[in-house]
Amino acid sequence: MPEAVLSAYTEALRQLGNPASTHAHGQIASEQLEAARQSIGAVLGADPAMVTLTGGGTESINLALKGLFWAAQRAAKSAAGAGNSGSSGLSVPKPVVLIAAGEHHATIEAAEWLRDAQGAQLQVLPLDHEGVLQPSTLSEALEEFGPENIALLSFLLANNEVGSVQPARELAAIAKAAGVPVHIDAVSSLGQLSIDFRELGVAALSVSAHKIGGPVGVGALLIARNATIDPILHGGSQQRSRSGTQNVAGAVAFAAALRHAYGDSTEEFQRRITRLRALRDKLIAGVRSSVPEAVLRGAEPGIADEDPRLAGSAHFTFPGCQGDSLVFLLDAAGVSASVGSACRAGVAEVSHVLLAMGVPEDEAIGSLRFTLSADTDESEIDALLETLPDAVHRARAAGLS
Repeated sequence: MPEAVLSAYTEALRQLGNPASTHAHGQIASEQLEAARQSIGAVLGADPAMVTLTGGGTESINLALKGLFWAAQRAAKSAAGAGNSGSSGLSVPKPVVLIAAGEHHATIEAAEWLRDAQGAQLQVLPLDHEGVLQPSTLSEALEEFGPENIALLSFLLANNEVGSVQPARELAAIAKAAGVPVHIDAVSSLGQLSIDFRELGVAALSVSAHKIGGPVGVGALLIARNATIDPILHGGSQQRSRSGTQNVAGAVAFAAALRHAYGDSTEEFQRRITRLRALRDKLIAGVRSSVPEAVLRGAEPGIADEDPRLAGSAHFTFPGCQGDSLVFLLDAAGVSASVGSACRAGVAEVSHVLLAMGVPEDEAIGSLRFTLSADTDESEIDALLETLPDAVHRARAAGLS
């Protein structure tokens, strides 16, 4: 957590008062909360009224998918009832839920719950070999299932494992033209891509503070003014689509983290991303040089606005290795890496993202994800490259024994 964020957080924690209260302490808390909400919206291209604060990315994603689905169901039943007054036993077709393959497990499991418990018709849209949902694939799905039967579409702004950036504006435009609400999971993209909620024109977008040095357990769901999202939590109506006493300090820290991550201008943000991209490219080139058989997964690096992968992400598979073995060996050498999403740490399974990209299972088991931050420096890249060849050698030997 950057010092400026920590300072804002601890100072806000010292303040008393429930922001829903009318006494002086409550009004001070309310002013802090609304200033933070306005700041968060300003960075992300949203009005303050569009910012619903949550307990993190997972809650935000669950609220979006379940809330959009329930709202679609209510609208369908209402329309059916209006058109069949006096009839009984109406059968309203369950709307289709579209998600891209290779989504974060928060999206996958929320969508599967809607299928298993709420009668949704879940359809998973395939990715290409770089982990990208192609616009033509979406268009085909809309034609196959019919927009009138589709409750929502959800996809990652950039894949959280392999770092491939999705053609979000094109996908959103196709869905919007068909009248299908769109939710975007931008949790892993926060701080690495510019996000303009109004420009995207989607129904909802999820973000989380911990990705940019904010506190864990603080997130937000941006909800368009014309979108309807039924709440998961009831009891107070403190926020649009979410009840519950609001976390003032968390909101203040989230706003501070966004200001720190994006800087005071577009130019400052681009300078930071250019530096981060250079470190990523150094890492990728170094891995390819020191372990020539390693395979970069996801899109090849690009430059500036044409870069098709996140600036702070590099994902490789290492033939003959188990990813978990590499994580253990690198950790012993002081390097923290992962085989995929940290939310699935300790779960013995092959990456569903790589499988969705068509990577054979025997290759996917040797996956390793490296992520960089604004604080990463060249010496840390050098330290990784120095220890990686030995870790790969030892992991292969362990696999053969």
